[in-house]
Amino acid sequence: MDDRLTEIAFQIILYAGNGKSSAMEAIQEAKDGHFETADKKIEEANKELNKAHGYQTELLQNEAQGTGYGLSVILIHSQDHLMTSMTLKDLAVEIIELHKLNQ
Repeated sequence: MDDRLTEIAFQIILYAGNGKSSAMEAIQEAKDGHFETADKKIEEANKELNKAHGYQTELLQNEAQGTGYGLSVILIHSQDHLMTSMTLKDLAVEIIELHKLNQ
C-alpha cells in the first residue's frame, strides 16, 4: 500500500476520532447544564472533522484526476470512522438543543 494513502487514512481516523470525542463531551456538558461549554465542544468537533474532511477531499481530488490510490481496508475503515463521527456530531447538536429546551 502507498505510504501517502496510509498517512491520509490515519490522519482521517485521528481527526474523526477527535471530533467524535468532542461531540460526546458536548453531550455530557449539555446534560450537566453547561450549554456554553457544550457549544464550544461542538465547535471543536467541527474543527477536527473539517481537518479529516480535508484529507478526504485530497483523496477525492486525486481519484478525479486519475491518480487515486486504490482501496485498502484501512482506507475503508477511515471513511467509515469519519462518516460515523460526522453523524454523531449532528446528533449531538440535536441532543444539546433538546437539553436546552428542557432547562
